[in-house]
Amino acid sequence: MKSLLVPAMLCLATACSHVAPLSSTSTECPFAEADRSGLADWREAGFETENPNMTATDLAACLGEAEPFLRDKIGYEGLTSVLRSGAVSAETRRALINSLTETLQADDPQGFHAPFAALGLAELARTDRVESFLDEGERAALVTAAATYLAGVDDYRAFSNTEGWRHGVAHGADFAMQLSLNPNVRIDSLLELRSAVTAQFMPPSDHAFTHGEPERLARPILFMASRGEIAGEDWRTWFESLVDPAPLDNWGDAFSSEAALIRLHNLKAFAQSLYINASLSENPNLVPIAAGSLGLLKALP
Repeated sequence: MKSLLVPAMLCLATACSHVAPLSSTSTECPFAEADRSGLADWREAGFETENPNMTATDLAACLGEAEPFLRDKIGYEGLTSVLRSGAVSAETRRALINSLTETLQADDPQGFHAPFAALGLAELARTDRVESFLDEGERAALVTAAATYLAGVDDYRAFSNTEGWRHGVAHGADFAMQLSLNPNVRIDSLLELRSAVTAQFMPPSDHAFTHGEPERLARPILFMASRGEIAGEDWRTWFESLVDPAPLDNWGDAFSSEAALIRLHNLKAFAQSLYINASLSENPNLVPIAAGSLGLLKALP
């Protein structure tokens, strides 16, 4: 039996006077004081709302919450659901892109807000892929925001039993993936995203990825390659650059350095993900990825 609090939650998410208006600059989650069982029922009901623009804005304000339920189950899942309904206006989506892009560069001492802003931006980028509403300049700016964020992630915390997910690398990769899928994203923008992936899968902090990051980083590469717009020779050159062991003289020296072993581990995991997915695909545009990743694996000890 559904809780009697569901109608109250629907009111909270749509037209109640105490919900922050669309023009509000508040970054506080409007649902922070709401009954959790009522929120859970609202989530179960598919985040039904009579005002999708206000609801999307309110849900986006929850993406930086420290409480995992509010941040992930309500903020992110709710925003995704409302955006995928197709009912959020282009004006509201542009406003959300602007505010969440600012969040990517803002101070984030707890480390939750920027990664979940990246996920929210991935969903907003998806809406432009499904039905174009951004102009070429806006789309290019979104690519630069994604590339800058992904390449610059230096907080490698992923999952905590008490705090939930942060996962900036994976979330940034998802943002890049949605843009890589968009046929209106130009080749120069695809190469910008590829450079960001390249910078991140062997991070300068010598952090060993253990939460599926190489697989997530491989996705934008696979999807941009599947379009067939980047020449096979370009891919060959890119893979050759990855074989370079610098600053080591050769990859065999990695076994005497903890930092180099971490780099080798991350690179092999990334190459394996590329090879498995590309070699199993029937898309001929992925042949250069299968060949290049296999060559990379053979070159690594």
